[in-house]
Amino acid sequence: MYTNKAVQEWVEEMAKLTKPDDIVWIDGSEEEKKRLEEEAVSTGELTELNQKELPGCLLHRTAVNDVARVEHRTFICTKDKEDAGPTNNWMDPKEAYGKLGKLFDGSMKGRTMYVIPYLMGPVGSPFSKVGIELTDSIYVVLNMRIMTRMGKVAMDTLGNSNDFVKGLHSKAQLDEENRYICHFPEDNTIWSVNSGYGGNVLLGKKCFALRIASYMGKQEGWMAEHMLILGVEDPNGNVSYIAGAFPSACGKTNLAMLIPPAYAKGYKVWTVGDDIAWMRIGEDGRLWAVNPEAGFFGVAPGTSMKSNPNAMLTTRKNTIFTNVVQTPDNTVWWEGIGVDPPQEGIDWKGNPWTPESGEKGAHPNSRFTAPANQCPSISPEWENPEGVPISAILFGGRRARVAPLVYQSFDWEHGVFVGATMGSETTAAATGKLGVVRRDPMAMLPFCGYNMGDYFGHWLEMGKKLTHPPLIFNVNWFRTDDNDNFLWPGFGENFRVLKWILARCNGEVDALESPIGYLPKVEDIELEGIEDKVSIDRLSQLLELDEDAWKDEIKSQEEFFEKFDRLPKEIKGQLENLKDRFGF
Repeated sequence: MYTNKAVQEWVEEMAKLTKPDDIVWIDGSEEEKKRLEEEAVSTGELTELNQKELPGCLLHRTAVNDVARVEHRTFICTKDKEDAGPTNNWMDPKEAYGKLGKLFDGSMKGRTMYVIPYLMGPVGSPFSKVGIELTDSIYVVLNMRIMTRMGKVAMDTLGNSNDFVKGLHSKAQLDEENRYICHFPEDNTIWSVNSGYGGNVLLGKKCFALRIASYMGKQEGWMAEHMLILGVEDPNGNVSYIAGAFPSACGKTNLAMLIPPAYAKGYKVWTVGDDIAWMRIGEDGRLWAVNPEAGFFGVAPGTSMKSNPNAMLTTRKNTIFTNVVQTPDNTVWWEGIGVDPPQEGIDWKGNPWTPESGEKGAHPNSRFTAPANQCPSISPEWENPEGVPISAILFGGRRARVAPLVYQSFDWEHGVFVGATMGSETTAAATGKLGVVRRDPMAMLPFCGYNMGDYFGHWLEMGKKLTHPPLIFNVNWFRTDDNDNFLWPGFGENFRVLKWILARCNGEVDALESPIGYLPKVEDIELEGIEDKVSIDRLSQLLELDEDAWKDEIKSQEEFFEKFDRLPKEIKGQLENLKDRFGF
């Protein structure tokens, strides 16, 4: 079907190893989609949902032991251990190929191998890259169809080149003791075995678009980042673009699809991407970004018409739901959806369920996979091959006392330091201990495909090449008072902070210099319509710096940086400068 010799030879080599009964080359057509869906429904791999209420939608349940990414089973396999760095699990490539080769040997006997050519990034874009994933899962094929540009379009882009990322996946036995997700950045290769869960097996997503692509970016002079991209359009039709990195549970998808509050008449927020940004320096010296994905792989619990109406509307058709509740009328429900639970249903494990069961009906990491082009707020520029120019970069996390609502870094180098020190505090429910800071630099700790000290260095090098760099900000929607009540209403009201950020980018407002960066003047954050929730006094509290908390924070940052063998001297210098500004 396809004539690329390098692809054919590699597929034959992998077929000899995995020994499938049949090989199917994916073309991305509607007829193929229909045929695969019918086959998966007939075997029980997928369940067709109520086609009147949820046209084109399907339900999938993973194995009970296979419900999330497995960071402790995820490896970066470089020849030199130091190149993987202290924050990644490392395995010698020879050892990894040997160990996983035994698990892959004959793993597709009695099954079909699907050959999935896919394109990451818009068609015709200089940003875009081709991958080929081999899998024995129709669930993977149908998800990759949503998440990437799949089939003939990818092979047409590849032409006769051998420059593609090789991805091999097999469910094998779904044996969690032998579950491995191995990345070989020096070989452009990903091997994933014994999992069927999306984050481990949709190899275009975190595996390629972040771990492999971050390494590519370092080699080729661009950036692959765990960032949303959104556009803010003012009443005159001018659009400014913002990229933002947030650890999990910090409202990243909600921000990407934000609806401005009622006071902001004439403003719109456009969604370019909710999860990943590939960024390059344009001829104009600015940073330009594309979303390499074609869909959203979102967490279902907590998503509702209140928290994220645009996400809910996106999932009303052509969506694959994973590990949610199946209702008696054959639709879906999950905790936090904002409507009462059904009196009975089938839970994520496939068992009868009622609200009185004492267990959650949907898995806390249950998912929806939905096409991005169905999102009501999708940007007209989201598939622009040139990308969009980034005016501001946001870093954020959950901090109860330390970080103010928003502040701006002094410059690019200081901004890299702000990103390198970001993190979130744990909740008691998660760990049994409240307020422990989990550092997650640039929200990339689990996703950086090489030594993170070198990654900081790459950020610093990119900054030197940018003649018009984006301004860098830190935001914190999660500041609390002495009774642990949130001081800021969040959700759509976060638009007020975005407005101040863009006013800074456009040179329209001044700011107050502080030891940590530039803080807003209280009068420059608009409170119209929320005066009953956020008084001037409360806003002042949101912007205060607690010196004792910062003393502890700086000590924590020092301890974190001690683990890095290749920490750039600029980062060490920024830490010393921060101490000096506080007088510590």
